[in-house]
Amino acid sequence: MKTITFIHLSTCPYCANARKAMAELKEEHPEYNKIPMVSIEESEEPDKIVPFADDYYYVPSFFVDGKKMYEASPDDTYEFIRNHVKEVFEAAVK
Repeated sequence: MKTITFIHLSTCPYCANARKAMAELKEEHPEYNKIPMVSIEESEEPDKIVPFADDYYYVPSFFVDGKKMYEASPDDTYEFIRNHVKEVFEAAVK
């Protein structure tokens, strides 16, 4: 399995949707719980985002083994975010 890096802000509504989607998907697909995940709260751990800083602007952003897989944008609906989170999980399981 590959490692997922999840970059987020605690006050971001899109990040809240991503967390909700992750919880739902992990419940539906228990194998997703085995995926190694690094969660970085951007405002609390700015030093940890340095390796990713040139590759994203919006949060939430997801990387699989260092490669950007999804970056939310302000118009993303919950379903859109959920579909992309599932793609991230699927890429990490392969």
